[in-house]
Amino acid sequence: MSNSLILICDDETSVHDTIGEYLKLERMDYISSYDGLDALDKAKTIQPDLILMDVTMPKMFGTDVCREVRKYSEVPIIMLTAKSETIDKIIGLELGADDYITKPFSPREVVTRIKTVLRRSNSFSRMNNRIKYRDLEISIDTYEVYIRGKLVKFTPKEIKILYMLASNPGIILNRDEILSEVWGYGYLGDTRVVDTQIKRLRKKIPQDEVNWKIRSIYGVGYKFEIS
Repeated sequence: MSNSLILICDDETSVHDTIGEYLKLERMDYISSYDGLDALDKAKTIQPDLILMDVTMPKMFGTDVCREVRKYSEVPIIMLTAKSETIDKIIGLELGADDYITKPFSPREVVTRIKTVLRRSNSFSRMNNRIKYRDLEISIDTYEVYIRGKLVKFTPKEIKILYMLASNPGIILNRDEILSEVWGYGYLGDTRVVDTQIKRLRKKIPQDEVNWKIRSIYGVGYKFEIS
């Protein structure tokens, strides 16, 4: 994990200075952005290994930056916020954030979370696995899904969820398991973000043309079934 490049996006200089010192101790480099537009530009041009993003950035909110970045990249994103309401966490995760840290925080904790998210992200990128059923093919290394031989456009998070479920046919996976594996986030509260993603995923699946489905298990989670 040495030499990883972290993009720190916050309008407070002290955040860059304190977290930056701890990153250097871990042999990680960092670059700084102090407003949302600059953060979006650097995310595209420099392509960091991870983005640490404050929600309330000047010029462009961090949530909007996250939404734009997710249109073309699955780079890990950790959101920083002074708010602690559950709804803010749900919104951040739905937009594609991988973790969520509430201010005030310990710089040591932030760097620990960065290392954890990077490890999980790297493990996904090394999974050159392909799942293939009669009319479904999922490639986690290229983030492609084919249904009846036709490429169907899913978001990276949707593909991860589908891959996880299809890797465990007939097994019920609860929402906490999906949240932890796909988002890499140890949040044990409201898991509605999983329900939202699966709802969106289902809308893209031609239910009447495939021999498999994602079944909801009331009060528990979801199961991949083959008919």
